[in-house]
Amino acid sequence: MTCAFATRASPMSRILPYLLCSALYGAVAILLARAMSRPNQSGPLGARALHLATVLPLVLHTALLYGSIFADGQMFLGVGNAVSVIIWLAVLIYWSVGFFQRLEGLQVFIAGAAAILVLVPLLLPPVHPLSHTDLPAFRLHLLIALLAYSLFTIASLQALMMALLENRLHGGRLPAYLQSLPPLLTIERLLFRIIGLGFVLLTLTLGSGMLFSEELVGQPLKVNQKAVFGILSWCIYAALLAGRRVYGWRGRAALRWTLAGFVVLVLAYIGSRLALEVSLRG
Repeated sequence: MTCAFATRASPMSRILPYLLCSALYGAVAILLARAMSRPNQSGPLGARALHLATVLPLVLHTALLYGSIFADGQMFLGVGNAVSVIIWLAVLIYWSVGFFQRLEGLQVFIAGAAAILVLVPLLLPPVHPLSHTDLPAFRLHLLIALLAYSLFTIASLQALMMALLENRLHGGRLPAYLQSLPPLLTIERLLFRIIGLGFVLLTLTLGSGMLFSEELVGQPLKVNQKAVFGILSWCIYAALLAGRRVYGWRGRAALRWTLAGFVVLVLAYIGSRLALEVSLRG
């Protein structure tokens, strides 16, 4: 089993498709940034054509994920594949919304992040298949969790972009590719809508995780790193949404809470999975 999996997961056998996918995402990000900085010189198709062009790396990314996650009738979802799925969902969400709303400025950051994160499975291949994947409850729990993580990834990238935009505005000089972004208040409203939906999914993730744990081991909550940091991230996002509603939190305070919640959420899943896989490799 170990030898067969090592052969399947060998980075040398798949490095070129991953590099191609990364290059395509990077090219889309660069061309979108150029089109935004020169809106009158981008040709008749302009940024809309580049939005459609995102389908090329997205389709390749989909094929890479499918081949990496599903093999030999089993499911492999280590840290590398989990990160890749999350950024894939983020790209898919923004690409889909882009048909109804102009979000090229935000898509630059998403595509740029995807160009880097799509390579993570090469560095962190899964070391063992997931168990209980035949159970509908587990599959539903996994889907909800990945959607929640994807939304908070989008929120965190958007928060970083807002911090950059706010810093540039205070500096008095705004690069041309940032001038076509929606107003800062509009981006902030979108940020809190994403966080609100992500919070609902995170709540469902924690709830379904408890039910799933009770179904398997008869214990609704197993106290470990994943559970502790998962609940802590839920508390941070709950405080952020309450502060927004009651005290009108916005600006840098909201951005700090958003990023803090995301860091804790990363420690909840990525940190625990990484520690497990490193111990298994050892």
